[in-house]
Amino acid sequence: MNHSKSRFQATKINPKRFHPAQLRYLAVLLPIATFMILPLFFIFNHAFKPFEELFAYPPRFFVTRPTLSNFTNLFAVTGSSGIPMSRYLFNSIIVTVLVILVSVLISTMAGYALSKLHFKGKKAINEINTIALMFVGVAVTIPRYLVIEKLGLIDNFFIHVLPYLAIPVGLFLVKQFIDQIPGELIDAARVDGANDWQIYRKIVVPLIKPAIATIMILSFQSVWNSADTSATYINADVKKTFAFYMGTLTTNTNAVAGQGMAAAASLIMFVPNLVIFIIMQSKVMDTMAHSGIK
Repeated sequence: MNHSKSRFQATKINPKRFHPAQLRYLAVLLPIATFMILPLFFIFNHAFKPFEELFAYPPRFFVTRPTLSNFTNLFAVTGSSGIPMSRYLFNSIIVTVLVILVSVLISTMAGYALSKLHFKGKKAINEINTIALMFVGVAVTIPRYLVIEKLGLIDNFFIHVLPYLAIPVGLFLVKQFIDQIPGELIDAARVDGANDWQIYRKIVVPLIKPAIATIMILSFQSVWNSADTSATYINADVKKTFAFYMGTLTTNTNAVAGQGMAAAASLIMFVPNLVIFIIMQSKVMDTMAHSGIK
């Protein structure tokens, strides 16, 4: 009797197929989802608007006469510049790949050490990382510049990479995820003769793939969209990134005439973020469910 009742409740609450009981939830969720997806539609629509629709009053949300002129104008300007756009794009790809690989390595190794190893200063490091979560990048711009200047890294290409290797939120997520791994599993591996590197590589890393995917997304978004490093620390144009170049294309042209190119450039910068998040969003949700963030 209880078994049949539980099966009935499970079918009614979370059926595998459509059930009329879902309508009340859809009535609430669909308007919220529609409202949240509107900015995405706006970015795509705005990039294909002709000049007159960009400045139409009252403003139009959807494009009525889509055109590719914004993109053709954008690539025409990039083709006439002294340094080809491919150079800026190459810089961004190299910087993004380096940041993702190294930040994942640092965050996962540090997360394993802070979660499963015992050493002096472990609690202090955890507290420092927690405090670092409260600071945004803008708050440490001046101290960061002074440190970089003292190190002699102004106009150094690798300054694109160095400030983004420390991701406090990434370390926090990884540590919380590794905390879910039973200590008995680690102890059993040590009894079998595995050292810390083998435990990290063969046990910990396969079990924290959702957290690794989250760090990859966070690292990608922070680096790919950032033009601050090129504007603040880099003097040579040949060392600057694609995000900085896209910003200068619109500022170096007429403010009104450049709005179409600005819309096209925003879409180009946004699409990789959207694609990567769609591919890895299930991993991100799994990380949040196991990281202690409620």
